[in-house]
Amino acid sequence: MATEKPTESVVHGETPAQLDNLPAGFEKHGIESIPDADRDASINDFMRLCWGGANSLATAVLGAFPIMFGLSFWQAALSIILGVCLGAVILGPMAIFGAINGTNNAISSSAHFGVVGRIVGSFLSLLTAIAFFSISVWSSGDAVVGVAHALFGARESDGLFAVAYAVFGISVLAVCIYGFRIMLFVNKVAVVASTILFVLGVAAFWHSFDPAFQGTHLRWWSSPFRPVFISAALVALSNPISFGAFLGDWSRYLPRDTNKPMLIGATIVAQLLTLLPFLFGALTASIVAQHAPDYLVNADYTGGLLAVSPSWFFGPLFLLALLSGMSTGTTSLYGTGLDFSSVFPALSRPRSTLLIGLFALALIFVGRFYFTLVSSITTFISLIVVTTTPWMVIMMIGYVVRRGFYFPEAMQVFNRGQEGGAYWFRGGWNVPGMVAWVVSAVIALLTVNSPGHFVGWLGRLMGDDLDVSLLAALILPALLYPVCLYCFPEPRGVFGPKGPHFVPAADTPLKPVVAIRPRTSVEFHQNET
Repeated sequence: MATEKPTESVVHGETPAQLDNLPAGFEKHGIESIPDADRDASINDFMRLCWGGANSLATAVLGAFPIMFGLSFWQAALSIILGVCLGAVILGPMAIFGAINGTNNAISSSAHFGVVGRIVGSFLSLLTAIAFFSISVWSSGDAVVGVAHALFGARESDGLFAVAYAVFGISVLAVCIYGFRIMLFVNKVAVVASTILFVLGVAAFWHSFDPAFQGTHLRWWSSPFRPVFISAALVALSNPISFGAFLGDWSRYLPRDTNKPMLIGATIVAQLLTLLPFLFGALTASIVAQHAPDYLVNADYTGGLLAVSPSWFFGPLFLLALLSGMSTGTTSLYGTGLDFSSVFPALSRPRSTLLIGLFALALIFVGRFYFTLVSSITTFISLIVVTTTPWMVIMMIGYVVRRGFYFPEAMQVFNRGQEGGAYWFRGGWNVPGMVAWVVSAVIALLTVNSPGHFVGWLGRLMGDDLDVSLLAALILPALLYPVCLYCFPEPRGVFGPKGPHFVPAADTPLKPVVAIRPRTSVEFHQNET
């Protein structure tokens, strides 16, 4: 008789013999739940990845944006602190899903969006990966080319920039294909080294820093000030929010009984530590704005940084570009490659990572050489914040309603070419989660008001100087999702022995799991006894 054994997570599409022949240290786990025996990472390991992914020159670029928008240094600092702190608090609970279910957050969202509807999380992770992988490659590539020009007289041509981007992109891609362990090693080194280099950078620029820098002299809380300040805060907030779809990629290697409050706290602390590169970016951008303003006009923060940098800091800046580019690039790209191996089960994790990485690299070249960089990044970031935030809110409310009870095996139905199970709902889609997300995300997008970058149809609903998109992204799903759960009660079987919290349950029976395509040799090896 065929029975299901505990999940043994493997690379999709590879035979057991091929898995045994993979190089030492090569990640053999795909999107299936990580077996308990292999979940040996620690909260410190997780925190290093979460911190290292944002402790980078790319984050310093984001920190420069408030200055580019025209804020004074102290206005920029306040917008950054508010954005990072709020984003860290929103992000924190998203770390627990990976430890509970042993898989990434997009797959875990099957419990609330359906095993097919969880492609929403996959789409959001793709957008995020492209945006932050692009920022990482752009900033690191520009820094390396700039240092080469300053030290060796290399001519700054489009060809040289293209070579630098390609080398960075392919290096990051190689680490992501190799997998979790090598990525963890890179971040263990990079997070410490980058922190030292940022502290060294603050010392290098301190004598040129004027804390009284006024930007474009926007008066606090005036009408022109408010939309600029909100846009700057949203840029800072986007950095922690961008990790929402990725935290499960790393926390899935934590033991199932990991202390959840400690895990949430570690996530928040890791994000607060990124205030160092953020404020480094604001500090140095204020210096560039005073001494080499043309660079910021052209959205070339890295070039401006080199222009005002003391010559002895070129070497440390080169190292910072290398290390931070690898850490941010890998944490951005790894999860999306992992996730798309489940959206397209014919692709293994390495093949999916290669495909997504090459696609993202192509977009980097298009964005860098054919579009306005600041406008592209700002618009992308607005899209990420207002669409990912409702998804995260629904996940968190769903966790409370389910009392933290999940069926990890039922989340894998779509990946295995099956249908049915606890999270099949209506054809693989869960009406409450999908309706709440679609309505919230659309309205939040329509209310974006970032003049000069992106203004939705309802962007000026509250006046020309107020952006309420983040409030919409937070409040609407918090109101709509519970209402949808009342209107479309979920089957009692998904809630576990204690039943639902706060909402009713339906007596609808769960659909049995049936195969709709032949299983691969790996799936047969996993599930047959």
